[in-house]
Amino acid sequence: MGACFSNRIKTDIASSTWLSSRFLSRDGSKGSSSTSFSHVPRTEGEILQNANLKSFTLSELKSATRNFRLDSMVGEGGFGRVFKGWIDETSLAPCKPGTGLVIAVKKLNQEGLQGHREWLAEINYLGQLNHPNLVKLIGYCLDEEQRLLVYEFMPRGSLENHLFRRGTFYQPLPWNTRVRMALGAARGLAFLHNAQPQVIYRDVKASNILLDSNYKAKLSDFGLARDGPMGDKSYVSTRIMGTQGYAAPEYLSTGHLSAKNDVYSFGVVLLELLSGRRAIDRNQPAGEHNLVDWAKPYLVNKRRLLRVMDPRLQGQYSLTRASKIALLALDCISIDAKSRPDMKDVVKTLEELHVQKETPKEEEQNLQPSSDNNNNNKSPQAVNYPRPSIM
Repeated sequence: MGACFSNRIKTDIASSTWLSSRFLSRDGSKGSSSTSFSHVPRTEGEILQNANLKSFTLSELKSATRNFRLDSMVGEGGFGRVFKGWIDETSLAPCKPGTGLVIAVKKLNQEGLQGHREWLAEINYLGQLNHPNLVKLIGYCLDEEQRLLVYEFMPRGSLENHLFRRGTFYQPLPWNTRVRMALGAARGLAFLHNAQPQVIYRDVKASNILLDSNYKAKLSDFGLARDGPMGDKSYVSTRIMGTQGYAAPEYLSTGHLSAKNDVYSFGVVLLELLSGRRAIDRNQPAGEHNLVDWAKPYLVNKRRLLRVMDPRLQGQYSLTRASKIALLALDCISIDAKSRPDMKDVVKTLEELHVQKETPKEEEQNLQPSSDNNNNNKSPQAVNYPRPSIM
């Protein structure tokens, strides 16, 4: 769980506010919005008092995860390692493996690139926010230099793992499941953007969309989340942080942050769901490494759209419905941020498409990709490589 910060875009543009008044200062009073990242908080007193979370001891989490044994490890990212554990559903005390509530414990790597402020942001956002499409944070641990986070366990892993893995033992994600996942992630983002104060997620990507046992999509990893602009301002200046291929162009060029940055990133995820390709894929032919740049010219025409569609989905969708989602993605990745839809409008569109009855072959039986695209209608290659950072 969590993003790999070796892939992060990290360029200091300007000092930023530290989550506005959501945070508390060392003495427990509300911090001002002018508090900058130069002050890195180190005490448990800075965790919001209304956060509905349990403060675990390190001993409790050792017991819950069998002392962080390697065979309990279920993932690893920029934050550190993630371990599977078990706690009692009522008391939240550690219990025997295979009983009680299954949890995921993220343990901060002291040598990693993600640090205390991301850990604290995760607590203070997910400690207050509750929505079916946000991963539930159960508690945390602050024990001297040890920092851990305790979440509900998401047994299906990430959208990234399901969408891009290849092999004879893996079935591609079905079309209807992809649309349902897109809708779930969109609902989570719409909730954040309409919160008071607004929350800008800032890290929308396939690896941060986790799946429960029913493949319900939930947003995870709130380490980069920030409060939205206050008053009449349309943006806030901040450090550029994110992942290559997903970050909005105006954010990269100016450092100006708005909810429309998240909309752009969501549009990239929609393209990944349509195409089965990664946002950045160096294994693709020359000219096709960047998904947005390559796919955009094909999104406005049904015949040309077949060039983009994941060939493993053949026969599962109607071209009319796929075209509507492609046009939605095109709106989301508009160069002009003001032209992008709000996430509540994205949700409305996806809800309408989700309930429509599928007629998979009604239109595409006689539609084939144009002749200039015939050589590229192939399944993407498997990719196992670190995505490069923009410095």
